[in-house]
Amino acid sequence: MYEVTVKTNFSAAHQLRLYDGNYENLHGHNWSAQVTIEADGLDAMGVGIDFVKLKKFADEILGELDYQNINEVPPFDEQNPSAENIARWLFLQLKEKVNAPGTRVKRVEIYEMESCGASYFE
Repeated sequence: MYEVTVKTNFSAAHQLRLYDGNYENLHGHNWSAQVTIEADGLDAMGVGIDFVKLKKFADEILGELDYQNINEVPPFDEQNPSAENIARWLFLQLKEKVNAPGTRVKRVEIYEMESCGASYFE
């Protein structure tokens, strides 16, 4: 069994609904995302999944949030744009692109800042 991991970044603003404090106000982050794929084996080139391809998938999806107010981007126009919900959303979007026999998304981690993040896995 192999794990392949890529990291990427995006910048976006959000506000947490129902939060009793400063973070209910609109504020921004330089977010980071870490995506881990699990592969049963390696292809003829000796890789589980190409880093470039995996990062491209993650960047394309996160591009929907980059330099946006996340609260205005579906599904976060109705769902709270917490790190937990963003991690799940990215996981499910990547699952459609990556999952194939022998390869699957294992975990997605989203960090609002270096010391604060959340992950989603199934």
